[in-house]
Amino acid sequence: MDLGIKGKSALVTASSKGIGRAIAESLAEEGCKVAICSRNKEELLAAAAEIKKKFGTEPVWSVCDLNKVKDIETTVESVKKQFGGIDIMVNNCGGPEPGYFQELSDESWQDAFEQVLLSAVRFCSLVVPDMILHEWGRIINITSIAVKQPIDRLMLSNSLRNGLIGYSKTLSNEIAKYNVTVNNIAPGYTLTNRIYDLAVNRAKQMEKSHEEVLIDMAKEIPMNRLASPEEVATVCTFLASKHASYITGNTIQVDGGLNKGIY
Repeated sequence: MDLGIKGKSALVTASSKGIGRAIAESLAEEGCKVAICSRNKEELLAAAAEIKKKFGTEPVWSVCDLNKVKDIETTVESVKKQFGGIDIMVNNCGGPEPGYFQELSDESWQDAFEQVLLSAVRFCSLVVPDMILHEWGRIINITSIAVKQPIDRLMLSNSLRNGLIGYSKTLSNEIAKYNVTVNNIAPGYTLTNRIYDLAVNRAKQMEKSHEEVLIDMAKEIPMNRLASPEEVATVCTFLASKHASYITGNTIQVDGGLNKGIY
């Protein structure tokens, strides 16, 4: 199937590894001009080299701390300079620190707000005007199954990611008439460094090994396994395609049936 995005430019945040990296590779495979960013320069260089080796296209890369407005502005400016614009914006970030309510400081809340919600708002503020001008654009936010079914001890993620959902729905209504779509993906338990870290953290609480915790996680899922980053990436690439032109304001679960609710 021709997804109709060959030659489109895409910026994927937090994309040196995990779900972000898989999304960048999936878009590159479809012929998109891809830009990646992350806080870690060495991991970015490695990811860029691997993407070039696999798909014959060298991604633009930028060191970017999502909690720093100047880094975000510099990244977008660099990508626009090299690509001429940004057609597809994928807002992805690592999860904020785990913890129960009484374990979290004001600083923890502020950091999570900057990382999860405000980073997406800032990127959108910089790319949406051009999308409106060109009457074409795709914004895809990578959230978490926590927006549908809160996860124990993830107070920050449960709270701030739902804020992003509300923002996205409102934005989607405001810019739909310009042929710009805004959607969210809510991955379930996915084989990334983040899920490994959560398993280690949970193992300490439960006095188990992290391997046992990962097995227990898989047992919660009707498909009896965790997702691969690539399974999330394919959904993102479809939402970026011409075939998803009438889908906006939605949050799509990629969770193997983990969420037990109807909606």
